[in-house]
Amino acid sequence: MADYANETSGLTTSRPKSRSRKWLWIGVPVAIAVILAAVLGGVLGSRAHNKNKNDSSSAAASSPTGEAAASQAASIKEAVGLFPTATNSQYLLPLYPSTTNTAAYTTPTFHESNNAALAWPKDSFQPKNPSPTSVRPDRPRLIAPAYKWAALPQLIQNDPYLKFWNETIFGNATQYFGLEPVVYHMDGSSGILDNAREIKQRVKAFAYAYRMTNDTKWLDRTFAELQNAVSDNFGPSGTDKWNPTHFLDTAEFTAAFAIGYDWLHDAWSDDQRGQILSAMKTYGLEVGLNAFTNTSTGWWANGIEGNWNCVSNSGITMGALAIIGDDTTDLAQQILAKTIPNALQNCIFAVSSDGTWSETANYWYFGTTGLAEMTASLLTATGSDYGLLQNNPNLNLTGLYHMYVMGPGSLFAYGDHGPNKFSTTANSLIFWGDVLNKPEYVLFQRDQHDAPEPNSVFWYDPTVAGAFWDGLPLDHFFDNSTDQWGSMRSSWTDENALYVAIKAGTLQGHQTHNDLDVGDFVLDALGTRWAGELGSGDYLSTGYFSSDDQDSQRWLYYRKRTEGQNTILVNKANQLVTAKPTVKHDTSGTQQGSSTVFDVPDGSTAFFTADLTSAYNNVASFKRGIRLLNKRKQVLLQDDIDTSGAIMWRMHTNATVSVSGTSATLTIGDKKLQMSLVNPPDGVQVSTADAVRFDDDPALPQGQVDQPNPGVTVVEISLPAGKYSLQVLFNPQWDGMSSSDFVTPPSVAIDDWSLTSHN
Repeated sequence: MADYANETSGLTTSRPKSRSRKWLWIGVPVAIAVILAAVLGGVLGSRAHNKNKNDSSSAAASSPTGEAAASQAASIKEAVGLFPTATNSQYLLPLYPSTTNTAAYTTPTFHESNNAALAWPKDSFQPKNPSPTSVRPDRPRLIAPAYKWAALPQLIQNDPYLKFWNETIFGNATQYFGLEPVVYHMDGSSGILDNAREIKQRVKAFAYAYRMTNDTKWLDRTFAELQNAVSDNFGPSGTDKWNPTHFLDTAEFTAAFAIGYDWLHDAWSDDQRGQILSAMKTYGLEVGLNAFTNTSTGWWANGIEGNWNCVSNSGITMGALAIIGDDTTDLAQQILAKTIPNALQNCIFAVSSDGTWSETANYWYFGTTGLAEMTASLLTATGSDYGLLQNNPNLNLTGLYHMYVMGPGSLFAYGDHGPNKFSTTANSLIFWGDVLNKPEYVLFQRDQHDAPEPNSVFWYDPTVAGAFWDGLPLDHFFDNSTDQWGSMRSSWTDENALYVAIKAGTLQGHQTHNDLDVGDFVLDALGTRWAGELGSGDYLSTGYFSSDDQDSQRWLYYRKRTEGQNTILVNKANQLVTAKPTVKHDTSGTQQGSSTVFDVPDGSTAFFTADLTSAYNNVASFKRGIRLLNKRKQVLLQDDIDTSGAIMWRMHTNATVSVSGTSATLTIGDKKLQMSLVNPPDGVQVSTADAVRFDDDPALPQGQVDQPNPGVTVVEISLPAGKYSLQVLFNPQWDGMSSSDFVTPPSVAIDDWSLTSHN
């Protein structure tokens, strides 16, 4: 199913880096805007907890402390190398060896050290009274200060992750070097955002390569890329060159120029430096300042808690910080007086009270990258974050959100997945892990395919040690009323693990990036995704972003309609945007230990239930519940519903589906999943359909079409109006498990579910 450019939603075919709006289908490899670690080899892995916490549930009772602990951890890291042995080519997730290593796989921690071979030196820039306009005296000042560049070669020699990232960055830079400068492409109302992020990606790689080698070919190639982005051949002349009406474009161009200007500041000639500064001011910073009083370009500054606010404020903040001391006007000061308070009021509150990003799982990438780059730049340039790390106390939970929204079959990719990612990654986790003392975030992200890039290098704390999964609960539930979702799995390190995620939440308040999808779920097992998401529609479609009102044209498109989700339809109608579900859930609290091989104990289970009645007309009562059975080998999805309209249960899959009565066999490759109705009600029918709109759906806007969904089949279960308990049992056909090893659950009303109700 469709996904975004650097991940999969769990259903699909490979997607080339494209200029047009072609979207993926459920679950196959996704072509990547970044040339990933997978290009050069395997990928990495682990998470962490509590600085200076040297005791571990899986380590010996008498552990070394202080420098001895740091030295021991470094020796273990060098001996083990990268935790993953490879990257899954389909879902781009790390593959871990089946092993127990009680020395390396320990409780996540940081071992602080003063050893220059093992840890970054302390930053000598420690202003007593930080000010946004009082910057460090040396360059670079954005994200990667000079003292870290000086220390980096020695750290690379002693840290397998830094070594691997360094090699990958050089490999990427070499490939970019052989390409022509990015060609201008205006993608309708979506602007030139792909151009901006691809240039930013290249500039970071080229600048990194230059600073590590002093080879002027990298300096020259950086300047050629920057020159091209302001040339007569690149867009219109005048201040609209970077497309300020789609201000994300302007912000990302400004960030790219800021990095190139700052990281290579001392290498540029006076003329080159002047050209870059002038362009950054004319096309980025001056229109950026104007945006705060111009609603056509700066609407994102007014109460928008989402990626637009974070990315926009971040880009022009980085530009402003870069020019301080070189520009003779007060432009930078004026901008910083706007961006920092605005981000404090808006951007940071895109993280909900439970850590969920308010838009979608994919838009988390864009928003948190912007916030991390802005915060990191302020810290390194001025010595303070000015509240960006503190004013939303839930920021430290957003790493958990990303970890739990990721299953073995990739993201629970509900809603829109957004544009190509290019310079956008999940590496904000590495930054949050360091500054918020969450080593598990660092350990998790360092193993991911998008980890190798310059930001990661300078955000990474090489004293981190342990395994992210050691002591990490298998289940987590997110209760914010706007979001309301749950994540349950059988292992963190088994690519074949069972994973279920399900959502309720409101259908408004997501920056018009959501679907009409309460009750939607995904299901992974046996190394594949069986129930997946279709992702974005065509962003250029008429009315696609018109509003999230009930009569919005957005809800005319199949991928946004309720019929395009893995949930229940009543009378084939869309859900109500005024829905206010309520949820209940529980878990046995099972945690994975230090080993990558995890045997689920008896009695281990979890469930999530939601009252979805408010999402429908013609429904007296509707509750949906999902739970794990039989030591997390089976899944029960139950709908207790009383309705005066016809019922249609729907699930989208890439599998080949063979229906037999009230059962179906799903096949993907050599893997199979059996789904069957427990106590099938009278009048029920199981069938399949194409993932296309109904013939009697409301018409699309004139001249518009839905995106095709090739390779996607919809499993349908139909019932006439009435009162039912519809119970669907999913049995992945695990190796070595016979039919007699599966259980048939008792029939229990959702209101009576408990941890022991299905024993």
